[in-house]
Amino acid sequence: MTDDADTPATLTPWERLRHYTDARIALGRVGTSLPTRELLNFNAAHAAARDAVHAPGSFAELKTQLLALNLPFLELRSCAAHRSEYLRRPDLGRRLSAESRAQLEALPLGPPPDILIMVSDGLSAVAADTNAGAVLTQLVPALLERGYTLAPVLLAAQARVALADEAAELLGARLALHLIGERPGLSSPNSLGAYLTYGPRVGMLDSGRNCVSNIRPAGLSAPAAVHRLLYLVGEALRRQLSGVELKDESGDGRPALPPG
Repeated sequence: MTDDADTPATLTPWERLRHYTDARIALGRVGTSLPTRELLNFNAAHAAARDAVHAPGSFAELKTQLLALNLPFLELRSCAAHRSEYLRRPDLGRRLSAESRAQLEALPLGPPPDILIMVSDGLSAVAADTNAGAVLTQLVPALLERGYTLAPVLLAAQARVALADEAAELLGARLALHLIGERPGLSSPNSLGAYLTYGPRVGMLDSGRNCVSNIRPAGLSAPAAVHRLLYLVGEALRRQLSGVELKDESGDGRPALPPG
């Protein structure tokens, strides 16, 4: 997106609109074909999306950020042995490996936490690596200030959304919040989704979840995402529900315009 002041006055109306969106509009044509520039741009975007799907997650920067927040964390993985199997067998990405279940079962018993937070590669490890830290550094202090108790943060590899349900059920958490890389689009290979589930358990339907989507610098900003998540977490725990019965009525976080 470009400010009006940066937009040349000689552009056509369609070309001017293009400055406000990443969508592929106003591509132009050469004869009956696309201009070479647009074909190259498309190929580059497609390659970035493919790289995002196949790249492994490292969580390296996120681990540093969690240490700075003084938050304990565990590294887990699903039943998918490698990336190729993960992509072909979504069912394996929804269950914890035997080793990961044993890790959680070995944790010291204490009062069940209010919230379990999981961060996963999903279908875009780059989204988790680059955006999850910005969300957690704002969200976690706000949750603690409100008096919620947190389980150790779980960093899960080869994970689908339902994996957090099994982990939360094992630890007795009242609510699961899963930050996971979303399926890349041609203009958004780094989009992070946040799935919230009250009363998580194995076998839950997706209708029981709320999702805050498209968290990335060019999409929904981290502060705006945190604003929505704090509202949804508070209402889910207060009303003991989530999913289709819980609507996001948080607003956009900006003060209302004065009357008149």
